[in-house]
Amino acid sequence: MARILLVVALIGIVVVYLWRRRRAAAASASTVSQTEAADAPPPLLPGPRASLLEQHVRLWRRLPAPLQERLLPRLDEFLERILFTGAHDFQVTETMRTVIAAQACIVTLGHDDYPFDDLHGITVHPDEFVVEEADEDEDTGVVTEGYRTLSGQAHGSDRLVLSWRDVEEAQSREDGYNVVVHEVTHFLEHSHPGGDPAAHAALTAAYESLCAAVDRGEETLLDPYGAEDLTEFLAVAAEFFFERSADLAARHPTLYVLLRDSFRLDPASWAPTAVGKASS
Repeated sequence: MARILLVVALIGIVVVYLWRRRRAAAASASTVSQTEAADAPPPLLPGPRASLLEQHVRLWRRLPAPLQERLLPRLDEFLERILFTGAHDFQVTETMRTVIAAQACIVTLGHDDYPFDDLHGITVHPDEFVVEEADEDEDTGVVTEGYRTLSGQAHGSDRLVLSWRDVEEAQSREDGYNVVVHEVTHFLEHSHPGGDPAAHAALTAAYESLCAAVDRGEETLLDPYGAEDLTEFLAVAAEFFFERSADLAARHPTLYVLLRDSFRLDPASWAPTAVGKASS
């Protein structure tokens, strides 16, 4: 009888020992799992703003993951600091603000510093808008006044004016057109003047080449509007750099490298263009 009780006692001890080991192992596994979850990187598309970008901004879908992650905090800062105003009581929605701001920030992702300190606001028109202009002839000094219809305008380094219809349509076009990129390039040129003289000389040579091709009546990759002056050439070239990067790199490799070094981005290496359509 004593032997039987001893055996039963030993069995009980073994069972309790094994049960405690299993509990300790389970607790350890739970701790490791929680630690790994805490150390795991956040999801690539955190929250509704990134989902909105996925749906409405074609350039976002082309960005490599590290640049997507880099964009989000800059976009948040832009939206917090920059005032959007609708012209003539036009209602600017959160989607409109985000679509415009995201493209403006994408242009600047190659640089660490926040580059929009001088930008005080963005005015959004529902469609193209008319501005009054005065043009002075350099030779005669005669000033000609008139009106011009625009899809976008940069008032120096202070304010951008945009047509929402043109911003929206750029998401479904494949001709290199992007009014946000165009006007932000003007803004950056005004707010960050200067640059490498050699780069300026190379840009001037590319501009003169486009002017000559337009004068000969040749079909050009870049919009002939870029032949208007060197400033417009830079803005048009920037549009193609982001929207048709592979074509620009193939047809104008020197200009592409010049812009790549200036923006510190290489969009020809990003995902292929995916056409989408933004909406308010």
